[in-house]
Amino acid sequence: MLLVGEAESGQKLLQYLQRRFPNVPQSALMRLIRTGQVRVDGGRPKPFQRLATGQAVRIPPRLQNETAQDFPAPDAGPALEVVHETDDVLVVAKPAGLPAHGGEGHADSAVARVRAMRPGPFAATPVHRLDKSTSGLLVFAKSYKAMRELQEAFKSGAADKRYLAWAAGRWLHDGPVELRDILFSDGPPGRQLVRAAPEGASGREALCVVSPVRREERASLLEVRLITGRKHQIRVQLASRGHPVMGDRKYGGPPCPQGLLLHAWRITLPGGVRLRLAPDWRDPFKP
Repeated sequence: MLLVGEAESGQKLLQYLQRRFPNVPQSALMRLIRTGQVRVDGGRPKPFQRLATGQAVRIPPRLQNETAQDFPAPDAGPALEVVHETDDVLVVAKPAGLPAHGGEGHADSAVARVRAMRPGPFAATPVHRLDKSTSGLLVFAKSYKAMRELQEAFKSGAADKRYLAWAAGRWLHDGPVELRDILFSDGPPGRQLVRAAPEGASGREALCVVSPVRREERASLLEVRLITGRKHQIRVQLASRGHPVMGDRKYGGPPCPQGLLLHAWRITLPGGVRLRLAPDWRDPFKP
């Protein structure tokens, strides 16, 4: 028997079980619910019924004793640096090269490491995207209520997220400039690229504001305020204007021994929480 904790309140039953048993396939959980092997307060629930604090969820013993053992959790890598933490929020420093989520051939991930660092009934969940090759601040919710609130804050702009990027070539604008594009995915599965669509084409709107920090002839250090959070957005928007990010081989960036020079360095969360994390880059123009 499981009791729904305060951090878990508001979730749908299927979500609740997925977080309690993250290594059990969704199809197996759905089958247990639909065949009546999962009960809520003694009644037979629907998969998408929302749960409240204190409700009792009865599960079959084999869900814990057998099924979970059939799908063991991968070993997590070393703990991540904690930048900020409250009862509901955890912000960590994600290194470049570590996927935010597991899957697609990646056993290790920021999610796996955080859940190993902070085990609990509600599995800590990232509330915004960060590409595998991008380093920097990654925000996790430690409760369902915080997850919903933070996701909405990033969507509405109430949370402010800024990146630093070394982009090829000399940036011509002296002050902040808005970049607005329609992005779409192109190419076969597994090798897709995100591209800026021509005017009038369909796709998803991408919006950011770019401000120069340092300008050299070969490359410019830019601060990018992200308004929307599209896949590869900064990389594509800069590359489409002739300024690919250094080290970004996927979108035409010049080679860089340090890898992709794109870093989520500054985040402001609701309530006035301001966080900064400087990148550990060496000067790209010094040997």
